[in-house]
Amino acid sequence: MQRRTVVAIAATVTAAGAAVAFTLPSMAGTEPTRRATAQSADKVAPQLLAAMKRDLGLSADEATARVQRAKWASGVSAQLRGASGDSYGGAWLAKDGTTLNIAITDPALADDVRAAGAQPKLVKRSVAQLDAAKRALDQAATKSDRALPGWYVDVASNQVVLQALRGDGDRAWALAEEAGIPASAVRVTTVKSAPKPLADVIGAQAYFIGQARCSIGFAVQGGFVTAGHCGAEGTATTDLEGQPQGEVADSVFPGNSDLGFVQTNADVQLQPFVDDFNGNALPVGGSAEAPVGAAVCRSGSTTGTFCGTILAKNQTVNYPEGAVTGLTRTDVCAEGGDSGGPWLSGDQAQGVTSGGSGDCTVGGETFFQPVNEILERNNLTLLTTGGGAGGGDQQGGGQQGGGQQGGGQQGDDEQGDDEQADDQPGNGNGRGNGNGQNRGRGLLGGLHG
Repeated sequence: MQRRTVVAIAATVTAAGAAVAFTLPSMAGTEPTRRATAQSADKVAPQLLAAMKRDLGLSADEATARVQRAKWASGVSAQLRGASGDSYGGAWLAKDGTTLNIAITDPALADDVRAAGAQPKLVKRSVAQLDAAKRALDQAATKSDRALPGWYVDVASNQVVLQALRGDGDRAWALAEEAGIPASAVRVTTVKSAPKPLADVIGAQAYFIGQARCSIGFAVQGGFVTAGHCGAEGTATTDLEGQPQGEVADSVFPGNSDLGFVQTNADVQLQPFVDDFNGNALPVGGSAEAPVGAAVCRSGSTTGTFCGTILAKNQTVNYPEGAVTGLTRTDVCAEGGDSGGPWLSGDQAQGVTSGGSGDCTVGGETFFQPVNEILERNNLTLLTTGGGAGGGDQQGGGQQGGGQQGGGQQGDDEQGDDEQADDQPGNGNGRGNGNGQNRGRGLLGGLHG
């Protein structure tokens, strides 16, 4: 039987009136580029280095150092979280991308934090308390409150942050009061526009879920993960030739996530790579979760590869279709058709695109669904280039909590109190020249052109 190869290549998707981005399967007999296959797990793909230089203004050495530091911070954060117990207040990388800050409520733990190579930050509230406050907002929000773009935990300021459109700040403060959250633990920020799933209706080659066209996030044993709004559970998928490819085995959207898993047929060959839509295969080496403040890059068929900074985690996003909780917020731009595409920190898988606001001309913010949650929920094993595999147990530090808004954030902040921690993360603008001209192209030259 002829085998078909599926690699994480972003394309465009249209589902139930909204388009989402999916990955393109390559044709039979093709293989990922040797260059990508041969790259060491300790190195950063040159294509990502180029994108980080464009979007973050970093040299190759600086970008490599940031990626390696983020991977180190992931392990240290997880270790200190376990050791700190109820006193743990969250973790984030400072603006320099190298200083790891660990928030603690117990000053007696400061020496342990320093011994691990991180900087202790004494705060009033633990991350568990902040998460509880964020859950209170989720539970107290009425239908009219869902007009607010969203809210999230900001570990750097030790507060929960509510986002409001201009002139709607009073609604945000009223929701916080209704949820029983003290004003000192709240900050309200103004944003220019509300988020939406990044969808578009564009003619380009892809595979199909019913009448919807979508993009693969990452290959796993038995199939691939993607965004949940790409298709409902039980929906059959077909490839570019209209041949049966698999079936959506799990899909959640809206709700507590925006995740999907497609179980592929036996004749589909899965590969641990991501297409940058510039003719290159980017290796996937694992799924260690990068902390707030870390540099991150995504791939999408409409705009190509763009990079920026992780600003916050555990965000509730109020889409027109309903609220989604637990998303990660970034200052990376994206546009319609980029939905469902993969996110990488170096060679570590981070998540799949959910939605956002703005565009890659003026900038914006984009949310992604953390990949480890998808792996854990479905007991999946991520395919990696090292010959091994990464499962959902590879989560790094900073799983809970969020990050202070970096440069390019839309709107002005209204501070809830002045208890602002030092070294706020990130100022990547997530802007630059995209690769929209490559929309619909395959991994290898001429494959789908």
